[in-house]
Amino acid sequence: MASEATSPTVRGAAVLQLDHAVLRVLRERLPAIASTTVTAVVDEVPDYRGALGGSAGDTIERAVQMAIAGFLKLAGAGRDVDPSTPLGPTREGAYALGRGEARGGRSMDSLLAAYRVGARVSWRELARAAAEAGLPATTMAKFAELLFAYIDELSAASVAGHTDELTTSGRVRERYRERLGQHLLARAGVEALTAAASRAEWTPPTTLTAVLLPAEQDRRALSSLGADVLQVGEDLPGIEEVDRDHPLTLLLVPDADGPGRLHLLRVLAGRHAVVGPPRPWDDARSSYDRAARTARLARPGRAGAPVDTEQHLADLVLTADPQALADLRAHALAPLDDLPSGTRDRLAETLLSWLLHQGRRDEVAAELHVHAQTVRYRMGQVRELYGDRLGDPAVVRELVIALSAAPPRS
Repeated sequence: MASEATSPTVRGAAVLQLDHAVLRVLRERLPAIASTTVTAVVDEVPDYRGALGGSAGDTIERAVQMAIAGFLKLAGAGRDVDPSTPLGPTREGAYALGRGEARGGRSMDSLLAAYRVGARVSWRELARAAAEAGLPATTMAKFAELLFAYIDELSAASVAGHTDELTTSGRVRERYRERLGQHLLARAGVEALTAAASRAEWTPPTTLTAVLLPAEQDRRALSSLGADVLQVGEDLPGIEEVDRDHPLTLLLVPDADGPGRLHLLRVLAGRHAVVGPPRPWDDARSSYDRAARTARLARPGRAGAPVDTEQHLADLVLTADPQALADLRAHALAPLDDLPSGTRDRLAETLLSWLLHQGRRDEVAAELHVHAQTVRYRMGQVRELYGDRLGDPAVVRELVIALSAAPPRS
């Protein structure tokens, strides 16, 4: 921001000579001029329409009176104008006005429109009063130039205040929203979550869906998913071992179920994301847990297609209790233990295909790329090892589960 000594307003005031009689008339008319200006603003600027008489109207009236009073004090100083006053306090007031208007939800466009209307109407009223008080036409041009330079500087100060307020409030809101995400992961109670949502200016949706993706991809994803997505980028529980070189961030996406899930998956195409199931918003941790477990099991391919946890439910069930699965495999596959490893693997592969295809030999042969007679020979060996147990539904279920799971890592 330019210093007072170099501002166009101060330079203009230094060459303006207003008669004391003219200044006295203008100061007497100040309340009426301010009132007329405020009425015009609330009538002509949609965001201020109907504000007269309310808190917004009071704010505008005080701001206009301060601005015009400051202008008249500056205009009357002439060559004696002090570089540090009176513009400084007035500019500070304009800056505070900008911050207050941002807090009140009014846009910068509305604020600038109010300044344009205010400049036009206040100039009309000031010029009329000055002309009636005998201000020479040669001085009137300098008077107008000073007023509009003054309004420009005040509007710039208000714009700066408006921008700073939005930036500050945006950062505060982001912190509150990240804290809300952390509360959701910590399974805080509904009352605590509702209070946290209120502080974050976030309306709870019906469901939340957890999305895990590399931290370097989160900004692009956020820009496509909307402003109500919550982000948690640090201290994600149980995820450290997935990829230490590429830390993950968590997005909690509102109402991404039904058609919304298809949209979410389309948005994430080309990104190495893992998408959890939709869950009630206050149970978002369960969606995160599903996504975290899937991230440990199924890594996205090189093409970057997102991993949909709904397509990995069987794998998740099979790996829910690794020790129980290992015990089941040991029990169900015990008849194969004494075979050479190559033979054991071929018979296990054939047995699983035979069970899944319900004994249809040709389909098993086609899947394994072997001759049907080879299938017959292998299954003859299996029957010798298992005997009548292959006809027991309970044994068949255990075999399908045991053979479908990858062998536990040593």
